[in-house]
Amino acid sequence: MKGAAATRIVAWAIAITLVALPVVGVMQGWFASGRWPVTQLKVEAEFTHVSAEQIRSAAIPHLGKGFFATDLESVRKAIGGLPWVESVEVRKRWPDTLLVRIYERQPFARWNEDRLISRQGQVFDAPGADQMGDLPRLSGPDSRLAEVVSFYAQVRKSFEGRAGMSVTGVSLTQRGSWSVITDSGAEIVIGDREQADRRLARFLDVYPQLIAGHRGGFAYADLRYTNGFAIRWPPSDNTATPKVGT
Repeated sequence: MKGAAATRIVAWAIAITLVALPVVGVMQGWFASGRWPVTQLKVEAEFTHVSAEQIRSAAIPHLGKGFFATDLESVRKAIGGLPWVESVEVRKRWPDTLLVRIYERQPFARWNEDRLISRQGQVFDAPGADQMGDLPRLSGPDSRLAEVVSFYAQVRKSFEGRAGMSVTGVSLTQRGSWSVITDSGAEIVIGDREQADRRLARFLDVYPQLIAGHRGGFAYADLRYTNGFAIRWPPSDNTATPKVGT
């Protein structure tokens, strides 16, 4: 009994001490907003589009406060608001350092000319997005983003190993008509999604024979015909092929 009572007394003493320490700390100024100021910023990241100056400018307003008074969440939000930042991790290191790890957005494609799609499927604004000509160009209503990305993957696979062409863009109009852009800049109008596979297969099957003798390739193809398609050649090509039946 005496042992149990002694244990309870020790436990209560520890509990009271843990409660009292913060109070004593405040009274002594241990946790004061200006005590042990955070003055060092260390960034742990490999970044391409976000600059060190941008990170520093976002974080500086939150430095200079005491170690215990520095609000990590406010720092995270400030840096996370930069255009190319996907996510941010922030922590303190005693006695005066703020450690920041940044994960950049990885662009997958351009969206409606002036925006980008990340590899996580998020649309975001970023300076210079319209200058990234090496990315696939996808366009359509924002509400159908996932469908456009899916269709791009589908037609890209259809073109693999076919006649030396590759797909660099896909567009969907408000009326639901699909088009494909090739690496030569040619446009292929497909029409509705339900007919896409059949129309593309028909076009690609005869394309090698169709393109014979046309070094510059075609400029435009309309596949929205019941039994064929229409081709327009570049102005420099004198060969006329208004419509091809299959």
